[in-house]
Formats: sequence, structure tokens, C-alpha cells
Amino acid sequence: QLQLVESGGGLVQPGGSLRLSCAASAMIFNSDAMGWFRQAPGKQRELVAFVTSSGDYTKYADSVKGRFTISRDYAKNTVYLQMNSLKPEDTAVYYCNAGTYYSGNYYSLSAYWGQGTQVTVSS
Repeated sequence: QLQLVESGGGLVQPGGSLRLSCAASAMIFNSDAMGWFRQAPGKQRELVAFVTSSGDYTKYADSVKGRFTISRDYAKNTVYLQMNSLKPEDTAVYYCNAGTYYSGNYYSLSAYWGQGTQVTVSS
């Protein structure tokens, strides 16, 4: 029943890297935009990054800018989040989401979420 499936999380030391994957159905993948969110314990879910359907525009949260890269593989209907120089504060459950885009902003389609994948950054 799930249309978005996240994977690639795990335990990594500070400064390490992980690549998260979001496998989506074709219909979801062809949405106006795809985004990655994260939610840490006791924290509100926050938008980490998004990419438009054409892949020509991306935007990142200030906290991850320069360290994370969002991309998409059209042949595999998969969105990736490459996470480098990881910090303990990056620890969270990461979720994939479909949304719409205009005026430089991402608007979530709340009905479409994956199950999440846990990322833990610890020494």
C-alpha cells in the first residue's frame, strides 16, 4: 500500500556519510516536487530539502546546506539524499514526501509519506 519507501539510514560517526533512497510509484515521482523531511525526538518535523520534477531547482534547510545533496533518478523513480559531514544534530527519522512547488517554496501533499528511515549520528 505504501507508495513511498525510504531506505539507507543507519548508525554513522560524526563526519561520516549516508545516502538515503526514496523509491516512489511513478505517479508520485512525477509530482511537482519531491522533498525530504526529518523529525528528531521532541522536535517538529522539518523540511530538509526538495527538488522539482525537472530536477533543475533544489533548496535546502540552512542547517544542512553545503552538506546534503538531493537528486533524482528518473529511470528508477527514486529520490536520493546524499548526507555528508554528518553531525549528531542530524539524528532523526527521515521521511520522503511528494509536494507542489511555486514561488520558490515547497508545499507538502500530506497524504503522501513513507515509513521513514532512522539516521543516528553518534561517536
